[in-house]
Amino acid sequence: MQSNYYSTYSCINIYERPSINAKISSQIIYGEKFKVLKKIKSFLKIRTSYDRYTGYIKNKKFIKKFKPSHKVKTLKTRIYKSNSFLPFSSEIEIIKKKKNYVMFKKNKWIKQKDITHINKKEKNFAKIFKSYLNCKYKWGGKTHHGIDCSALIQLFYKFNKRFFPRDTIDQISYKKGNRTKKKFKLGDIIYWKGHVAVCINSKELIHAYGPKKKVIIMPINETIKRIERTANLKVKKICKI
Repeated sequence: MQSNYYSTYSCINIYERPSINAKISSQIIYGEKFKVLKKIKSFLKIRTSYDRYTGYIKNKKFIKKFKPSHKVKTLKTRIYKSNSFLPFSSEIEIIKKKKNYVMFKKNKWIKQKDITHINKKEKNFAKIFKSYLNCKYKWGGKTHHGIDCSALIQLFYKFNKRFFPRDTIDQISYKKGNRTKKKFKLGDIIYWKGHVAVCINSKELIHAYGPKKKVIIMPINETIKRIERTANLKVKKICKI
């Protein structure tokens, strides 16, 4: 089959198996490109173009031609004429402009101030991470509706047009670093088996933390001790963002 398509839905789930009762492993947000590998009843087996993530999505109406020129730079932007939002890093085509709004799909409008050119970089990773503060923790999630720890890190790289793996197991092997560090700095990424957090200064980190069920800022050393005490996990690697 091997055909390329783009999603024009705010967010769709990627499942581990071709069933809505299967575990959600990740998500595709608006404008993401993917390749259809196989059709299985009402599902498609797909591989995303950005990070080559494989899984199953519901078979919907997708498009083949799409040339995004802009992307969403805020946590979410309201879609006018509907009750939904486009999440951060969604990529869009501008069809029409009117005053302070742009139309990206037929009769679908968003505020122009919420988007930026697709090649625009954002070096302030702490600004991006902090925008997700108090968002619900959701395994496989990639949006303001719910996000997991590895997606929080990956979205920074995706927004800046840089490859970064989806899951912590692959992120750990992708990044160079060491296991120990006495003094932490802004931009240090701390990995445990199945978990990741980022230091926003020398004392605090931010992460999508399952036990707290949200994105939260916590003291670095206290978090390391807590995870070792409650999950019996030691730090596996520390590297720079």
